[in-house]
Amino acid sequence: MSERIYIYKRYERFWHWSQALLIIAMMISGFEVHGSYVLLGFKKAVQLHTVAAWALITLWAFTIFWQFTTGEWRQYLPTLKNVMAMVRYYTIGIFSDAPHPFRKTAVQKHNPLQRLAYLALLAFISPLIWGTGIFYLFYGNWARLGLDQTLSLQTVAVLHTLGAYLITAFFFIHVYLTTTGHTIFAHIKAMITGWEDVDGKH
Repeated sequence: MSERIYIYKRYERFWHWSQALLIIAMMISGFEVHGSYVLLGFKKAVQLHTVAAWALITLWAFTIFWQFTTGEWRQYLPTLKNVMAMVRYYTIGIFSDAPHPFRKTAVQKHNPLQRLAYLALLAFISPLIWGTGIFYLFYGNWARLGLDQTLSLQTVAVLHTLGAYLITAFFFIHVYLTTTGHTIFAHIKAMITGWEDVDGKH
């Protein structure tokens, strides 16, 4: 038997889908800038990538403010409690209809494994891709700041590409995990409406 609870607030849903669209735009334009294919043309791809990057930075600034003023930042505090139970569920239990070891609530939306994944995103992948992206964007100012003596554009480009592959992997894993609810679109529907049917079997 399932229970219907309101999980995702209106701004949270707006932030989630806006971020998703901007990341998709940055992936498409970024890999074209990298030379993986030709779709928009190099100049338009650079423009789209830059505009999407600044839009995402602005969105994150508002979201960080929202997280701290509402207390939602607590949702991302990492914990090792029941991590192995989640690992066993995703590697074995999910294929044998085992009960889910974590029950979502309005104050605990993310399971322990998700919290560790978001910690990796915030502590490693995001600083890598944003730091190198800003260095890349302001390459023309390196000499004036003396950075050309310690950095090479090739190193920054390689590290930025590494970050791009990591965020792309994170994106597709995230999309796959949205299909692991009690129906294939249950989690996606919850992020559209805010309401989620939480299975009583745990």
